[in-house]
Amino acid sequence: METIPQPPFALYVVWHPEYAGGDAVAARLYRHFGTGRHSPDGGAGIPVLYRRANAPNAGAPRPIDWNQAAATAVAVLVDGCLARDASWVQYFQDIVREAASRGSGARVFPVAMEAGALDVCGGIQALRWDEWAGDGRRLIRDLTEGFIRMLRYRAERGSPDATEGPEHRTGSIRIFLSHSTKDPHGKRIAEAVRDWLHGHSKMSSFLAPRDIPAGAHFDSVITDAVRNSVVAIIYTDTYSSREWCRREVIEAKRANMPMLLVDCLESADERSFPYMGNVPVVRMDPAGEGAIPAVAGRLLDEAFRHYLWLCGVEDLRKSAPHATFMVRPPGLLSLASLPSAGGSMERPVVYPDPPLGAAELGLLSDADHGLRLYSLKQWNVEAGQ
Repeated sequence: METIPQPPFALYVVWHPEYAGGDAVAARLYRHFGTGRHSPDGGAGIPVLYRRANAPNAGAPRPIDWNQAAATAVAVLVDGCLARDASWVQYFQDIVREAASRGSGARVFPVAMEAGALDVCGGIQALRWDEWAGDGRRLIRDLTEGFIRMLRYRAERGSPDATEGPEHRTGSIRIFLSHSTKDPHGKRIAEAVRDWLHGHSKMSSFLAPRDIPAGAHFDSVITDAVRNSVVAIIYTDTYSSREWCRREVIEAKRANMPMLLVDCLESADERSFPYMGNVPVVRMDPAGEGAIPAVAGRLLDEAFRHYLWLCGVEDLRKSAPHATFMVRPPGLLSLASLPSAGGSMERPVVYPDPPLGAAELGLLSDADHGLRLYSLKQWNVEAGQ
């Protein structure tokens, strides 16, 4: 067994040295992506590197190191200073060509800081900072959507292939809105989230019963949708009492899909569903909708973390086929869903850091004495011995 040979993902931020706003935008991207919130081992975040100064004796920055990570994204802040500098325009065009030659493992994201800079972007769709009134949260959301597409393609199809066309890696990220149709808040909130996603992002949604085709068996349609979506649990007072809501949670857990619990309780839940645990929780006032942009951002964060994990442990999974690598800390339901190892064979289960506490480990071990649970750091230490 061996440790991860390189980071699964790296982000470069490029801006002209005369662009006064570049430092603040780059710092915001670093705080979000580079400080550990997405790290599966609890360590440093993904590498966030800057190209903001000319290389010695050159009119443009040093080249991008495309081999530093398994996948590399480059966000270029295109302003008037860059657009007027022929050397920097050439640098931009060079990295676009190089990224295109590397397939799904490399991508350039132009960010138009002002409308006049669009001509530099050529035929590449730019993110329109100039239309957002400096909305840094939207920039992070839109970049994260693009990063997820890159990683999802790699996780689902293997190593990047430059011969594959872009149609294979640009499919929208779908949000499954799990909600109680018998709860007026649940239905209203789910519809409000759907409308916001369609109006402010490139994400799609699945909302039952509206998105179940006529004549289709709704159980198979819902199961398939859950297993191919990021799942948002709209947790209202009647949620746990609804059979289909419980089934959706169980299917999502069994499929190890990214999940977020949106706490919209108004008064009380008489019996909280036990299998909603081990997923992030955000609070949203059931009477308001102001938190929807933040909810959308957290859903994207969970999907990004999910695919970073899958890509990051790709080599470990190949070298240790007897081990199970879980995208979130294990619970009784996720362990019960594992296939039997048979006989007295030990079953290693590896999960993202931090390590579980002694009491929780004891409970899970009592449920299955053949399990050995490791956080990623613990597994790497064990593998190196």
